[in-house]
Amino acid sequence: MQVDKSHQSVVLGEEVAKKIKFTKNSGFQTELRRRVDDFFQNPDRKVRDCPQMYAKTIILLLSFFGLYALLVWVAQTWWQVIPLCIMLGAVTASIGFGIQHDGAHHAYSDVRWVNQLMAMSLDLIGGSSYIWHWKHNFFHHTYTNIADHDMDLNVGIFGRLAPSHSHFAFHRWQHYYLWLLYGLLAIKWHFYDDFYSLISGKIGDRRYPRPKSSNLAIFLGGKLVFFVLAFAIPLSVHTLWQVLASYGLVAITLGLVLSVVFQLAHVVEAADFPSPIVELNLIEKEWAVHQIETTVNFSRNNHVMTWLLGGLNFQVEHHLFPNICHVNYPEISKVVEQTCREYGVRYNQHRSFRSGLLSHYRWLRKMGMTA
Repeated sequence: MQVDKSHQSVVLGEEVAKKIKFTKNSGFQTELRRRVDDFFQNPDRKVRDCPQMYAKTIILLLSFFGLYALLVWVAQTWWQVIPLCIMLGAVTASIGFGIQHDGAHHAYSDVRWVNQLMAMSLDLIGGSSYIWHWKHNFFHHTYTNIADHDMDLNVGIFGRLAPSHSHFAFHRWQHYYLWLLYGLLAIKWHFYDDFYSLISGKIGDRRYPRPKSSNLAIFLGGKLVFFVLAFAIPLSVHTLWQVLASYGLVAITLGLVLSVVFQLAHVVEAADFPSPIVELNLIEKEWAVHQIETTVNFSRNNHVMTWLLGGLNFQVEHHLFPNICHVNYPEISKVVEQTCREYGVRYNQHRSFRSGLLSHYRWLRKMGMTA
């Protein structure tokens, strides 16, 4: 069995972490890349700097600040505040999906500073673009659905998402209670996760290079801007309990949307959860096949959902080509699916959001019931 030599050790801080290796490309990945490259030979198609992205950015940012202004300075009654909070939470999630995500993957523009600026929209909404880069781009995209390496699978003892995770008796109810915990994701992120990673130099139990100089300034400046927007400005107009209640509803909406979209892509029945061969630190499939079989698409024909989720209902294509702008995913998915069919690679998808949601529920129940 041949091993891809490109996957070598990487130094994270003072710790040397062995990168998991994948079997050598059999020709599938090369052919898939060739076909996608051919797709972009059409001069009307752009890999990045797509006009649709700039229009979407304007719409989402205007919506965000418009809803924020209405919530802070106009809304007076609970029946005005509640829908505005829910809409603001949903739009905030769309900024993460549709602007920040492409920028962080250098898929928004061919210009580096434009990508960085778009990635920093995460700092505006309470996260750290620097820490997210390591958690998502590095740990998640490199080690998709490999327990103890993909940090997005780590919810501590509260949930068992993968077969190799430890099983506790209370997990038998996780298909009920985890939905409530999903709503707390953004609050935990805002007040704990990034600060813990900054101080400890760890994301979960994995070391990463802590931010320094300009990256540290962006981290601290972003947190300051977020807390001013979320608390300082509203407190100049409203009482403490009103501000906390409104923040809570926005954050719970955001956390629930973020969590569910990720879970429907990776924590469902159709997705694989492979474990490496310990002696070789090796996954027995080539990288591209691993990405496809650990990832699941949903609602491919729902154009509204595709727009709102920044194409993340096409997670298969995103994992294969993360540096291609997401507006191309619907068309690229046809190329990917056809190539998978020809090479005998399983292409995972749910026809609807509902079917993906039910599959996630059944997977949680299965993982909770069996050790």
